[in-house]
Amino acid sequence: MTLLRDTHHGPEGGFRPRQRRFELKESLAQDWHGGSAFRTAWFNAMSMLFPLGEKFFIDSVRAYSDRVEEDDLRAEVRAFQGQESIHRREHQRYNEALCEARGYDLEEFEGPVRRRIAWAKGHFNERRLLAGTVANEHLTAIMAHDLLSHDDVLAGADPEIAELWRWHAVEETEHKAVAFDVHELVGGTVKERRHALVMSSLFFLKDTFRNARIMLKRDGQLWRWRTWRDGFQFLFGRPGTLRRIVPAWFSFLRRGFHPWQHDNSELVARYELARKG
Repeated sequence: MTLLRDTHHGPEGGFRPRQRRFELKESLAQDWHGGSAFRTAWFNAMSMLFPLGEKFFIDSVRAYSDRVEEDDLRAEVRAFQGQESIHRREHQRYNEALCEARGYDLEEFEGPVRRRIAWAKGHFNERRLLAGTVANEHLTAIMAHDLLSHDDVLAGADPEIAELWRWHAVEETEHKAVAFDVHELVGGTVKERRHALVMSSLFFLKDTFRNARIMLKRDGQLWRWRTWRDGFQFLFGRPGTLRRIVPAWFSFLRRGFHPWQHDNSELVARYELARKG
């Protein structure tokens, strides 16, 4: 059975993977985010989730890719898979370099995620797994929007590592609706997506804080008041990167929601213009 959608969503002219490669080992050995132990650990903790997560995203969309007939969406599915594959490769290199440079145990971070994904694949059908990808793509898209819209997210960061995060954010913006569109086409429901967003958000926060705690403990920063004061300000005060995404998080719960109702493609254009300059 092949499936068609009624309208085209996404960036004008489509999108494609950017072949990027980053050399980060020397910078990762330091508190690369403006000397802040917490901000450095927070981003490093998120990176630990991406390689396994992105493989899961690719697999869940691929399960339905041969059932999508509409040309634009088929092209977007291929581009989505290409972008996520490169993200997976670069974050795996990032994570391995980080662990080597700072004495972390990569399996300590990856093991719980690997086991949870295996459990989910054994207990949920393909459409529910795809709903999980839709939810995670919304989380990454709204965080990407915040990062690209506010210079304070990466203020003082190492330029090469900051560029990796901006590149990743731009591509998450471009493909933010692909899994959503496929899920709708195969009969996915609003209820499935809402439930998946709540669960995915809880696991994202749990896993990121867990990873950051392990890193801060290993670095001798876990019990320092200034470290956590800085963390609270970064996440909830000023700039408040988690606080700022709350309205966008709730927008997903509206009936009739679609990711491109918020057209922020100008952020992609701004990034490309800056790269050319």
